Amino acid sequence: MKKNIHQQIRLALADENLQIALDGNALRRTTGRRKAIAALPDYEQRRARAHAIKAEIIAHLDEYASQFAARVAENGICVHRANDAGAAIDIFLQIARERGAKLVAKSKSMVTEEIEFNHRLEAAGLRAVETDLGEYIVQLRGERPSHILTPAAHLRRQQVGQLFHEKLGVPYTEDIPEMVATARRVLREVFLTAEIGVSGVNFGVVESGTLCLVTNEGNGRMVTTIPPVHVALMGMERLVPTLDDLALFLSLLPPAAIGQRMSVYTTLINAPHRPGDADGPAERHLIIVDNGRTAMQASPLAEALACLRCGSCLNACPVFREIGGHAYLGADGSLAPYPGPIGAVVSPGLFGCENFGQLAQASSLCGACKEACPVDIDLPKLLLRVRAGEVGQKAGAGVGLPAPLKLGLKVFGATATSPAMFGLGQKAGALAGKIVLPGKNYLPLPAWTGWGYSKDFPKMAEKPFRERWKQIRQNIGEKPLEKPAAVHKQDAESAPEVDSRSLGEIFAAVAASTGSRVYRITAQSLIPELATWLRARGIARVSGDSLGAELAASLGIPFSQAPDPSSLAGITGAVTGIAESGSLVLLGGPNLPLSASLLPDFHICILYESSLVRTLNEALALPALKPAPMLEIITGPSRTGDIEMALTTGVHGPKEEHIFVLGDG
Repeated sequence: MKKNIHQQIRLALADENLQIALDGNALRRTTGRRKAIAALPDYEQRRARAHAIKAEIIAHLDEYASQFAARVAENGICVHRANDAGAAIDIFLQIARERGAKLVAKSKSMVTEEIEFNHRLEAAGLRAVETDLGEYIVQLRGERPSHILTPAAHLRRQQVGQLFHEKLGVPYTEDIPEMVATARRVLREVFLTAEIGVSGVNFGVVESGTLCLVTNEGNGRMVTTIPPVHVALMGMERLVPTLDDLALFLSLLPPAAIGQRMSVYTTLINAPHRPGDADGPAERHLIIVDNGRTAMQASPLAEALACLRCGSCLNACPVFREIGGHAYLGADGSLAPYPGPIGAVVSPGLFGCENFGQLAQASSLCGACKEACPVDIDLPKLLLRVRAGEVGQKAGAGVGLPAPLKLGLKVFGATATSPAMFGLGQKAGALAGKIVLPGKNYLPLPAWTGWGYSKDFPKMAEKPFRERWKQIRQNIGEKPLEKPAAVHKQDAESAPEVDSRSLGEIFAAVAASTGSRVYRITAQSLIPELATWLRARGIARVSGDSLGAELAASLGIPFSQAPDPSSLAGITGAVTGIAESGSLVLLGGPNLPLSASLLPDFHICILYESSLVRTLNEALALPALKPAPMLEIITGPSRTGDIEMALTTGVHGPKEEHIFVLGDG
């Protein structure tokens, strides 16, 4: 039986497990966001800059998309343009057929959700496996994600434990680290055997043709590094003009999405595998997807194309926090690809107001979504535009409302425009309320009116506001209002507090706060310190880059540059470290396998203190980064919070991150 949105809302409100799961997700996400933003004293200025940049991109969307596609092609990546979902799927299937692919390892991507990627691949005989832990869980359940960022936000650990027991044949457990270890073991085989890796794109940098992917678990790195072919699908609006602009957006997205200064892994892709490169796919393809974006750009909802898909508005929304993403159904009973406040604008904007316009009614218009948005999208304004039918289609005003409620609102609108009529109507309504339900504050209206099943209709005040205001004026007479006490302003010109610590001290403190383990030593003591570290963990074989090979030779232990399942530790060097976020920057290329910092359980990174920079902008401006086919910014060990928001490390990448910072002493 097809459910409608009202039935689904009732089910969601009555589901105790769902309510507990949603409360836990929202509390942790919003708390983390506030703490992360508090660390950015110029947060509002950054939001304003980001909003202006996105407005420029949207205003000239096709021009920027064409420039970006040209740069990407110059870098050696095959570029495809898809006007709609069918074209995007056809392009991918052609790539897969030409390479005889059967297994696809897929990273999290909202654009693939909107084009029903997995379903269409399955119909064509291909197996697409979701590798994000939350996406993998809902795929095993045969469900769609319930949240843009946390796909399994609606589930509790008991449900996941039972699912893994039934589908994967493992003993039932409620221990989250054990469940994460199971997923790591099962999905590791998928990464290593898939013929094609599929990812989304968080940002495309127009000036350099760079693809930027932001993840926490490491699966995004896996699908873009290990399989022989990588295919990225990107909504055409996901563009920023320059690398400097990219740094700005990377300072806004992780705090809003996950409450972190930086995501664990920020992957920048410039080219496919080149002769001599240590690893990376031999082929990279980019499918730039329109699928309604050009039409939306020309509509009153164009501002919503600035969305970063951070999910922050969902966590802040009092409606979403009660009903979850699975309650956002279209008029035909289909689940909206994008839920929450942004989904109530994007879904009708991209896929039709006739079907998804009713989603905008599931909003209190309280403004929490606008406040939470890292690029300051005016979602309340856009929601009102959807309700008014201003979407480019002929839906008309009052989208998604029952006919009696539409009629009632028309009568109210006509009455409210006349002060005399409004005052008379209010008195009549107040009198009716006293007669029908004396002593009650709300009128019980039947569900067919559009009220009653999830809303209360308040009884009218006995006196109109104008009469009450006159009474107040009479009571206070002509007595002047007291002036507020003088406020002593702090000197706005006072200099901000200066951090007197060295970059090495700042880096060590911030990196430790991300979960990395930092050892500040001299270059001369590296070999004995490293030998002690490896011996304490019983590690007798390592993999790594050219620096790792030198260190292994000095230690007298076996070494492999290629991915080696028997190697528990990978040793690499970092080209630089970013003090403000505690991040490492690793380059790919000849003798620089990025898999060495990804596949082993332990990643050991050697960083010279003299190479540190303070900010991400400084790091991205380094000349050494430009020729790299791929580079990785690493901030702590691999982690996930997809099961009850319980932070667990080592889901796909290393379980531990160890950084040896070599000083000048």
